[in-house]
Amino acid sequence: MDLMLNGKRALVTGGSKGIGRAIARQLALEGVDVVIAARNQAELDAAAAELARETGRKIVGLTVDTQDDASVKAVVAGTVAALGGLDILVNAAAKPGGQATPPKLAEITDALFFDDVNVKVMGYLRMAREAAPVMAANGWGRIINISGLAARLTGSTVGSIRNVAVAALTKNLADELGPQGINVTVVHPGTTRTEKTPGVIAARVAASGLAPEEVERRMAANVTIGRLVDMAEVADIVAFLASPRSVAINGDAIACGGGSKGAIHY
Repeated sequence: MDLMLNGKRALVTGGSKGIGRAIARQLALEGVDVVIAARNQAELDAAAAELARETGRKIVGLTVDTQDDASVKAVVAGTVAALGGLDILVNAAAKPGGQATPPKLAEITDALFFDDVNVKVMGYLRMAREAAPVMAANGWGRIINISGLAARLTGSTVGSIRNVAVAALTKNLADELGPQGINVTVVHPGTTRTEKTPGVIAARVAASGLAPEEVERRMAANVTIGRLVDMAEVADIVAFLASPRSVAINGDAIACGGGSKGAIHY
């Protein structure tokens, strides 16, 4: 299937590593020129150079702190200047989840909660607020918010709240922006294999004394396909949602954790 993405222009926050980088790579392989944005310029430069070599597309690394309005305004303006416009925004910049034991009630401080939500929820809102007028002026756009399956599970109070909030943000934006040609969707990855996964497994091996294979088996115990989903597989889904082919999907949540046992979502 031709995703009709050739020549589109994208901004991917959290794009220097992990799921964000995998998304930037897949979009570029589909013919998209991409700005990857994160806080570390050296990491951005290295990732941009590698992705450009692999894909042959224009890849630019720009710094952003999604907690800061001025920084968000600057990265959107910088994207438009570098690429000549902006068609696709992928919000993937967030504090990592699922790598450490979530804090219990007594351990959740105001600072911990608001810092997390400010980066992910307000950060996504800030990015959309700046990007939407650029897309609306052209009558077409896609905004994809990377959230997570903690939106549908207990076990991480802050994680659940921030991810449910991203889903609510997505639906509100979709209703407002849909008539302007901008579709907004949210993607819920589960535990996903990224470049950090070997380190997570090694730490759990050291703590438990279990074999690495057993640790990974337990990490995927509730996944119906029987293994962890790879970040490239999440990126495939996002590439479709970023394309004109996805016009029938707006405001909805797409789970991409390999299938969670038990619960029915409808």
